[in-house]
Amino acid sequence: MRRNYKVMTASLSALLSALSLPAEAKDFKTQTVTVSAETIADGLDYPWGLAFLPDGSLLVTERSGTMRLVKQGKLSEPIENVPEVWANGQGGLLDIALAPDFSTSNTIYFTYSQPGQGGAGTALASAKLVYGSDGTELENVRTLVSMSKRTNKGQHFGSRIVISPDGKLFVTMGERGEQERAQDYMDHAGSVLRVNADGTTPSDNPYADGKKALPEIWSKGHRNPQGATWDPLTHSLLTLEHGAKGGDEINQPQAGKNYGWPVITYGVDYSGAKIGQGTAAEGYEQPLYYWDPSIAPSGLVAYSGDMFPEWKGDLLAGALKFEMLVRLDRDEKGKMKGEERLFEGEFGRIRDVRAAPDGSVYLLTDASNGKIIRLTRASDG
Repeated sequence: MRRNYKVMTASLSALLSALSLPAEAKDFKTQTVTVSAETIADGLDYPWGLAFLPDGSLLVTERSGTMRLVKQGKLSEPIENVPEVWANGQGGLLDIALAPDFSTSNTIYFTYSQPGQGGAGTALASAKLVYGSDGTELENVRTLVSMSKRTNKGQHFGSRIVISPDGKLFVTMGERGEQERAQDYMDHAGSVLRVNADGTTPSDNPYADGKKALPEIWSKGHRNPQGATWDPLTHSLLTLEHGAKGGDEINQPQAGKNYGWPVITYGVDYSGAKIGQGTAAEGYEQPLYYWDPSIAPSGLVAYSGDMFPEWKGDLLAGALKFEMLVRLDRDEKGKMKGEERLFEGEFGRIRDVRAAPDGSVYLLTDASNGKIIRLTRASDG
């Protein structure tokens, strides 16, 4: 009996070891190049944001409130001292980014749904990532921006972090499911914010004096931007945001401008009822691109890597609905020429898209057994 037990144990151990190995890469032919997709890590709890560390490991957030390192496909134990998050509905631990001087400062930025009086609101924090013999932890955690009003609603937190070449931080804030807040200039909700690395307000912000709007506000009229990237073609921020039923948008937020929600939109209410005044009105900006019907977009990168020169200058957008990656083909000035839908239904809901330093592309899947998928150039590509 004991001998059989040992055999069974050995067999089970071998099986578990095999399951822990990376899945075999699968090739996909696209319009321009053959792409090889490989799952490099799984077992993540609704992963939301990803950053590439200098040593080649990954820093990933899980919506439930955990931050982990991923090295050679293995997940670390949870990083300690992550602040409490309000993990309800779409809320939780959200985006993450490395400071430009991370190699010397070990500073990171992250966003999360911060609990407090009245419910929760999106917050931006900074911290120092510290490696120790007993594990990894955060030190000097500081809240840089905290949403001005909290609610118990579980939707539309945003939120992505983009660090511009001048070191300023852009942070996207959803309108928390309360449409009118996107037009309230004394409310962070439904805004793109712009702050200095320490959370203070840049002197050239459009409302820096705080008289007509909260000083951190860069632009208003956004619904739920869950994708954002710095675009080297237009030297500007681009955001990717959910519409209602239709009307998902890519916008180019500019200082002091209003992007319309809920006054104008290319979507309708989930009931089918009209929202606002229609698709255009004086004083409100038009999107660069929109989808109708919706694709439920999340995660955006302006691709500039060398691995896929065919994609240089294009936008790569994740989609929760239809479970796909969308490549938006652009000309040399950044004008949209068309789109290609990739990997539809192959990996699940795509939550985030990132371009690695080597030009490969990483996808996060939105699931209780979430995966990190790496896209590289196939040998015949």
